[in-house]
Amino acid sequence: MTKKEREQMFENGITDARKLGWPRTIILGLQHTFAMFGATILVPLLTGLSISTTLLMAGLGTLLFHLLTKGKVPAFLGSSFAFLGGYAAVAPMIDGTPNVEMLPYAGGGVIAAGLVYILMAGLIKAFGVKKIMRFFPPVVTGPIIISIGLILAPSAISNCQTNWTLALIALISIIGFNMWGKGMAKIVPIVIGVTIAYVFAMIMGEIDYTGFQQASAFGLPPITMAKFDVSAIITIMPIALATMMEHIGDISAIGATTGHNYLANPGLNRTLLGDGLATCMSALFGGPANTTYGENTGVLALTKVYDPLVVRIAAIFAVLLSFIPKVAFIISTVPVAVIGGVSLILYGMISAIGIRNVVENQVDFSQTRNTIIAALILVCALGFTSTGGVEFPVLDTTITLSGLAIAAIVGIFANAVLPGNDYVFDESGEEEKFQTFKI
Repeated sequence: MTKKEREQMFENGITDARKLGWPRTIILGLQHTFAMFGATILVPLLTGLSISTTLLMAGLGTLLFHLLTKGKVPAFLGSSFAFLGGYAAVAPMIDGTPNVEMLPYAGGGVIAAGLVYILMAGLIKAFGVKKIMRFFPPVVTGPIIISIGLILAPSAISNCQTNWTLALIALISIIGFNMWGKGMAKIVPIVIGVTIAYVFAMIMGEIDYTGFQQASAFGLPPITMAKFDVSAIITIMPIALATMMEHIGDISAIGATTGHNYLANPGLNRTLLGDGLATCMSALFGGPANTTYGENTGVLALTKVYDPLVVRIAAIFAVLLSFIPKVAFIISTVPVAVIGGVSLILYGMISAIGIRNVVENQVDFSQTRNTIIAALILVCALGFTSTGGVEFPVLDTTITLSGLAIAAIVGIFANAVLPGNDYVFDESGEEEKFQTFKI
């Protein structure tokens, strides 16, 4: 491939990374690993679950998802933050230490939530995605995608505030290489930005290597089998109703980024099935719930590398890291400010994708119904998130709905009852554009 042909491919979007050669393709996979790592390990840190097991299940869950979706969707599955409230209710940390007695029961509740995904996948398969997607037109999914990025934004700012110098070094490096870089430098700006910021952090004495000697060079991730309790199931299972809506928003965002209708091909039933089974598998062996990751969607939008193979390589890296604690430790020493600088652009990309989704689907905001629906979604998502969501009792436990879940419910309801819903879901699958599942 000539230099001119390569530059043109970078500009139009890369759907077959193998044309770049395996060394470059592997680096692209590593970039996705960097993007998911910080958020993925944060969930076990907050719940007391094993970091190694979490990485293993993120990698295996992603590979399972790709298998079930015929290798067509460039999605990475990492730890879900939506279930943190469920873990806190069922297995709260005890003076900062894991609640080893109750964590398996929380896992049982997460498995039940994963089964809800599988049930919904079956219903879609039986009744058809067209009927289901009538409730999820672009006027609903677009603002939900915008909300996902805006809800994540405060965490990016909080991370940046720990050291704005490092955050800006990472941010400016990423933007600079993505805008003006040539060749590979243009499509691996996150790897370059993190590396540059990490070198500056070392010079500034911001890297803490305490504990490196204690980390093993090789170790098997601990496996803790899930247990089942009715109370834990009732507490955690309803969270799936919210996360399924987030799933639709995430898959729509990936589709808007790559230009493919993944809800039609391979189908929403397959993506839900993959997400649900990945969550069940993870929780069964002591990992957290899995979910499609917005950080990696941001990478797709930033780099224009859409080949699902690259995401599968990232999944393999996650699996390998779960067996090499020393390497995982080194990656975990990346300052949170650097992660904040990366997140600042990636989370913004998610909201930008939502805007693009609305524009490309020609949502007419001169229609009052569309304006009302979008307004309700945005205000509910941001407003209820700032107040911690809504809690209500169910039997002997308390259920918490996140701001995004409330926004999705309100948006879906408003779209269903307000007159003028003329949306018809496009079931064309664009089969010829997809790559087959190959490693």
